[in-house]
Amino acid sequence: MLNFWDYSAWGWVILFAVLLGSLLAGNIVKKSIPFLRDSLIPTSVLGGCMILIIAAIYRAASGTALFEAAVFGGKGYETLEVVTYHALALGFIASAFKSTNTKLTKQRSAEIFNTGVTTVSTYLIQAIFGFGITMIAALVIKGFFPAAGMLLPFGFGQGTGQALNYGNIYEIENGFVGGKSFGLTIAALGFLSASIGGVIHLNIMKKRGRLKKSERSDGSLHSEKVETMNEIPMQESMDKMTVQIALIMVAYIAAYFLMYGLGKLLPGMRSVIYGFNFLLGVLTATIFKLTINFLRIKKIIRKKYVNNFLMTRASNFFFDIMVVAGVAAIRLDILENYWGIMLILGVVGAVITFVYNRFVAKKLFPDYYEEQFLMMYGMLTGTASTGIILLREIDGEFRTPASDNMVYQNFPAIAFGFPMMFLATLAPVKPVMTMIIFVVFFALMNIILFRSKIFKKRKKKIR
Repeated sequence: MLNFWDYSAWGWVILFAVLLGSLLAGNIVKKSIPFLRDSLIPTSVLGGCMILIIAAIYRAASGTALFEAAVFGGKGYETLEVVTYHALALGFIASAFKSTNTKLTKQRSAEIFNTGVTTVSTYLIQAIFGFGITMIAALVIKGFFPAAGMLLPFGFGQGTGQALNYGNIYEIENGFVGGKSFGLTIAALGFLSASIGGVIHLNIMKKRGRLKKSERSDGSLHSEKVETMNEIPMQESMDKMTVQIALIMVAYIAAYFLMYGLGKLLPGMRSVIYGFNFLLGVLTATIFKLTINFLRIKKIIRKKYVNNFLMTRASNFFFDIMVVAGVAAIRLDILENYWGIMLILGVVGAVITFVYNRFVAKKLFPDYYEEQFLMMYGMLTGTASTGIILLREIDGEFRTPASDNMVYQNFPAIAFGFPMMFLATLAPVKPVMTMIIFVVFFALMNIILFRSKIFKKRKKKIR
């Protein structure tokens, strides 16, 4: 019998209050301390780190883990992992529902395509270096999981949610003790790399006189940004925000049934299938969006139900929750033997991501290479929001196409990146073969990426 005064009825509410409270506290601390204000560290990461510090103090004082306390229902860490897992997909689904009227020229299409290929190429170079480091470490450290370095592209390149997903797969399927916390820690190091590395680069640009003054709007919202023509009213019998959340949740439930069916057909791939919850969520959301648009064309539905402004707010909320929950879910006690390897992975990941993306930006995006570089570096060490934070420092009004490149590159990135996600599950079983495939895959991606340079030179030689 459920009693409303039991922790079983209040545990998850208290946990959410802690997460949201840490976001508020992180925001206050960030705005109050000049060093943090200038560091570009996302508030969600700062809030998660504050929880980690409190958890460490609590463990030292009590001898038990903070989120295993009865007040959190006794399963707080599991709840944090579940929140991170679902928030990843819900954030992507909300983003997938948004519509755009942008018309793409041939040049812009090529730049967007190149951005998507750059994303996948960066995943691959992160995987090659990360996997290589931990394969060598496994020869020196007895019992170390050799495929641990594969979590570098998921932690840096894809963020907290995917780092958790693949850490969980390695933990369940391959016996990597602490795999989830390892992946989440790599993701946290990625955020620090994006923030600290981005600030250092911006300061260097400033000293060299190459930093343009950021022009930003006053932050005010105009009616056309909040609501477009022919949308459903903001408040009617059902609030417009409620409609957006309902669409997101229905699309996610559809994705769940799709995962359930695929899991029944391919029981051996169940962990991988459920790890792709965000991808299948984007698929179902896109189908829903196309269906709604079709019904509007046929005049069956006469009003617009999807509101871009509210969907953006929803996706940002889910991503903030994902990051703060993901950082808070790190079990520092489990990782005490891995810190050296993780720090090496973090430094190497930051350096190769910086160097590779700067090289690509200079070669393929010469008209706005600084903006493109900062956006890509921020995104491929943190998340899309980190990329936007860095980009705003030199392009506050988003006058360059860099921000649009980030939005639309997801389609080619998913198409080319999908095989890599499956290959990652092969790494613990056949490490050498997987490494060879990754190297070949990386070479192929760069041939595609620099196709205009390579084949242009060949044409000149033939002439």
